Amino acid sequence: MAFGYHGERICLVPLDPDRHLESCYRWINDPEMTQYLAVGDEPMSLSAERKWFEGLDSREGNVMFAIETLDGRYLGNSGIHQIDRKHGTAITGSFIGDEVNRGQGYGTDAARLRTWYAFHVLGLRMLYSSHLEGNARSARMQEKAGYRVWGIRPKAIWKRGRFVDIVETYLSRDDWEADNPAS
Repeated sequence: MAFGYHGERICLVPLDPDRHLESCYRWINDPEMTQYLAVGDEPMSLSAERKWFEGLDSREGNVMFAIETLDGRYLGNSGIHQIDRKHGTAITGSFIGDEVNRGQGYGTDAARLRTWYAFHVLGLRMLYSSHLEGNARSARMQEKAGYRVWGIRPKAIWKRGRFVDIVETYLSRDDWEADNPAS
């Protein structure tokens, strides 16, 4: 029986504390993994990470997925946040946890599948995302998934000893459908 939504190389499946908590806990406390996240520089206890998992079911307006390979290996998370059904918009984001899996196309496949889900299952019309300046992998992944830069928030957050820009991106359903006529 099929489980989750299948892309070319990955599946998006529900986050499950029994399967995913330990890895998330390790990743959110890994400075190499969090260097390009807007959050994640303060230590996260296992109990705090468990509470985050426990609150997933109550977070209305958010859809969170675990990214797994087709054979079930856990790679990271992908989410659709602040879903506004009236206006058809949401904010998206993903991360790939272990360095060995970054830059392998898993994030791009996850973003494309998440986009299909947002437009065809949720019926949204516009997705927004962002990445920190210097995060070439995230910039490349968003571009490959069809996102376009619409602005920069200069020196928006403090990260690792300096203020950094946040590059804002968007993907409209119309643009996505024009680029993906078979979807």
